Amino acid sequence: MSTISLPPPSFDAALASQGPTAASAAELAKRGNIHQTAVGFEASFLTTVFQTMFQSVKTSEPFGGGPGEDMWKSFLAEAMAKDMAKRGGIGISRAVEHEMLKLQGLKDPA
Repeated sequence: MSTISLPPPSFDAALASQGPTAASAAELAKRGNIHQTAVGFEASFLTTVFQTMFQSVKTSEPFGGGPGEDMWKSFLAEAMAKDMAKRGGIGISRAVEHEMLKLQGLKDPA
């Protein structure tokens, strides 16, 4: 049995409020892909910001230092950035999503 992946709930509510013109499944899938791409872009940006911010942070012994510290800091930066972007981020994904919808000729529900 195959599973169906639906876009975030904000899209369903926004499309339902547009009235009787229901969006096709292909359009919903495209909107979901655009949303995920925009969130991924913001996560990448935030990862770079956090990595830059953490460059000067050094942890003292016995819990820090050593060759693995920089590697683990990059994992922490990436995890924090993904979580932050997933929860709304700093607004970059919304702006990117708006422009991507416009380029695809789709109405922005917001």
